[in-house]
Amino acid sequence: MLKAHTHSTPALLLCAFRPFFLFTALGGTLAMAAWALFLGGHIALPTLPAGPIAWHGHEMVFGFGLAAVAGFALTAVPEFTSTRAVATRIVAALASLWLIARAGFLIGGVFGAWLAALAETLLVAGLIGALAPRIWRDPDRRHLSFLWALLAMLVTVVGYHFDTLIEGGGGARWLHAATGVLMVLMVVAMSRISMRIVNAALEDRGEKDVAYLSRPPRRNLATFCIALYTALEFLQPASAISGWVALAAAAAMFNLTNDWHVGGALFRRWVAMLYTVYWLMAIGYGLIGLALLADLGTLSGGRHVLTVGAMGLGIFVIMNIAGRVHAGVEPDEKPWVPLVALALVTAALTRATVGWLEPTLSLFLPAALWILGFAVYFAHAWPVMSRQRSDGQSGCAGLPES
Repeated sequence: MLKAHTHSTPALLLCAFRPFFLFTALGGTLAMAAWALFLGGHIALPTLPAGPIAWHGHEMVFGFGLAAVAGFALTAVPEFTSTRAVATRIVAALASLWLIARAGFLIGGVFGAWLAALAETLLVAGLIGALAPRIWRDPDRRHLSFLWALLAMLVTVVGYHFDTLIEGGGGARWLHAATGVLMVLMVVAMSRISMRIVNAALEDRGEKDVAYLSRPPRRNLATFCIALYTALEFLQPASAISGWVALAAAAAMFNLTNDWHVGGALFRRWVAMLYTVYWLMAIGYGLIGLALLADLGTLSGGRHVLTVGAMGLGIFVIMNIAGRVHAGVEPDEKPWVPLVALALVTAALTRATVGWLEPTLSLFLPAALWILGFAVYFAHAWPVMSRQRSDGQSGCAGLPES
């Protein structure tokens, strides 16, 4: 049962998704803007032991991605396990750790890097501490996949900082591993969300004889293939066997989309966007496999389809659905939502062409589309998340039943 907050609770702390989804959008916008300005030779990035490329990858995965994971998990797990909302003081502490990590990188140097490392490690450990008892005490333990994924994320955070601060490496393989963990988390999270969204679309169309079911065998096969590729990429990077498993992950993701073929409901905006995330995952792993086995395209292109495309679009859609429903308002049906989704898909596919097109198109256009997309989201999300609820509900509760 979700805990009721009083009106004395600051609006931004009424539920965990509020600060973290705003961090996701604002952090993703500013970090990408800084990266684009750096590539254009206009600014210098924070001075870190691992260099500017490591900073960019880190901010996209452990800044942008981790903020979204924290906001979703701290909101969804109490709902899934029918337990009280995470205490406001815990949300505030975890949000502060995310900000401290960003401040550490702005400070730069060894001290700043160590500060960021400590803050991020405590952030993920705090997530696990807040959510693990709820997941474990659930009678059927139906949500253990969230716990395993969070533990894997903790390993990648510690591994990244150990590699960059102690070993003197760039942390790339840990970032790639964290990307794999994020892909698994997205499949797990979207399987829960899609059950409601697709079946609601079917109900709206009056298709009572058709139902959508996120089938565990297909989902488990997809997550297994992604996890196996992630492990092989970490242990044997750029190997032929990694290429074959990447293709297997692509095939498993395409197979997972078969659950979604339920007729015209597939073309409803929220259903179509969630469906597209799976396609982007399949395309990303397919491009990685082709790059490793046939030297077609680049590994970077495939990875950016996963991060800019699947991760970016998936997080955008989840924030628009969960971030509004749990704030007491219906998901936004205005045209800006599909336009931003289209911009993110275009950014991902254009970024995959790096080395084939002019840098203005393959690097700066995707960055501009990403910045525009999440800046627009922030502008629409801020008025909702910075005010108290007006629907008679409190805290993290969903929309009242009609």
